[in-house]
Amino acid sequence: MFNPDPISKPINAKLPKAIITMIEKNNLVMAIKTLAADENISMEEAKVRIDAYETALKIEQQQKLSKIANKQGIPNEAISFDREQEPDDDADPLVKNRVKTTQSHQDFQTLQTGVDSRLKDLGYKKPLIPFWLKRLLMIAVIMLGIFWILWRVFG
Repeated sequence: MFNPDPISKPINAKLPKAIITMIEKNNLVMAIKTLAADENISMEEAKVRIDAYETALKIEQQQKLSKIANKQGIPNEAISFDREQEPDDDADPLVKNRVKTTQSHQDFQTLQTGVDSRLKDLGYKKPLIPFWLKRLLMIAVIMLGIFWILWRVFG
C-alpha cells in the first residue's frame, strides 16, 4: 500500500467534480488545463485521463440506452450510437452541397404517420377547432368587447 512516488497518481484516479462538469459541458481544453494544473501532471497525462473518462461515460450511456431499448422491445440494430455520417466517396463535389428534400420529406411523413397511428391507438380524436385558433378567437372577442365598451362610454 506504500506508494514510492507520492506525486504521480494512477491514470484511472477519479476526476474532480469541477473537471467532470467541464467535460459534460464539452469544455475539454479548459478541463485538460485545469486538471494538469491542479494535479501537477503533464497536459498529455491529463488528456489521457479525460479521454478515458469520456470513453467510460459514452459506454455507460450506450449501456443505459440499450437497456431502455430492450425494455421497450426495440432491437439493438435500430439504435445508432454513431451520429456522424460517412461522406460519399464517389459523390460529385459540386453536387455535394445539394439539399435532398425527398429524404427529409419522407422522414417527416414517416414521423407524422407514426404519431397519427399512435394517437389513434390511444383513442385520441383531433379537435374540430385547433387550440391556437380558439386562442385567437378568444383574443378577438375580448378586443371587440373592450372596443364596444369604450365606444359606448366615450362615443
